[in-house]
Amino acid sequence: MLEQFPITLSVAAVDAGQRLDQFLAVRLDVSRAQVQHLISEEKIVVNDAVPKPSLKLRGGERIAILGSAARPPLRAIAENIPLDIVYEDADLAIINKPAGMMVHAGAGATEDQRNRGTLVNALLHHFSTLSAVGGEMRPGIVHRLDKETSGLIVVAKNDDAHRKLAAQFAKREVKKTYIALVHGWPRNDHGTINASISRDPVRRVRMTTKQAGGREAVSHYNVLRRLDTAFGKFALLEVKIDTGRTHQIRVHLASLGHPIVGDKLYGAPAALKTGSGRGKRDQDETLSLSRNFLHAARLEVSHPRTGEKLAHETPLPLQLQEFLVLLEKERCP
Repeated sequence: MLEQFPITLSVAAVDAGQRLDQFLAVRLDVSRAQVQHLISEEKIVVNDAVPKPSLKLRGGERIAILGSAARPPLRAIAENIPLDIVYEDADLAIINKPAGMMVHAGAGATEDQRNRGTLVNALLHHFSTLSAVGGEMRPGIVHRLDKETSGLIVVAKNDDAHRKLAAQFAKREVKKTYIALVHGWPRNDHGTINASISRDPVRRVRMTTKQAGGREAVSHYNVLRRLDTAFGKFALLEVKIDTGRTHQIRVHLASLGHPIVGDKLYGAPAALKTGSGRGKRDQDETLSLSRNFLHAARLEVSHPRTGEKLAHETPLPLQLQEFLVLLEKERCP
């Protein structure tokens, strides 16, 4: 997190009103939980006094970080978790990741919660070697998918493959195609969203297109089907991305007013309801999805050793297929 101690920061007037832990999480690029842990170990002082994480800053304070947290870092642990391996050779593997699985350990209430059931843990069990370029917590991981996004992800088995695959991502040579179901009907049958993405300054778990100075992000969408159902209007989209920013497709589609079904973080409702009295029902019906309707359906990369094009596809998971059937079961008259 930090390299040399002590580290001294000054609070500017424009930062007045923020909580101390929020301020430091942004400045140090760590989680609020990590900041709070440092404070509990008295390794953060404000004006030479140990503060509370909830301290409201007034501007002009002098903050000193005296050291790193004593808490041992998480380590990836091999777990016997089934994997859907779409392709494998000595250099790489392409995995069809299920929704609900984190790619690698993240923040959580306890170490067990943060460090169990991840794709990395499953990879460590199934493969004898993985690249070490990403560090101990991310062996083999070249790119990521959100926890509630399913679909194809490529992993590297050695460092040379990792570096060459990473270079393809950096040069935007990897082709990634997603399928998404969104609320409402986009105005056009196809389009490009070119809007920079940055972290939401208020809700740190979200990303936003409304802040200046974000990272460039480009997404292209094509409407596959327009659905007019008893639960409202929806559109099934094919989405291709040039860049791979955090939550890119989710935040881009939400910025158009068309959040992905099931994505409550970006404005989708927790449950879909039929309109009152529509279809001559005795009572309204509800339908919900426990994940985001976003699936990485196609991945095309060049093999890092041979240069051969590797193109693989995977169909929508059964859960999403069944959801579509239920959604269209009773169409609007």
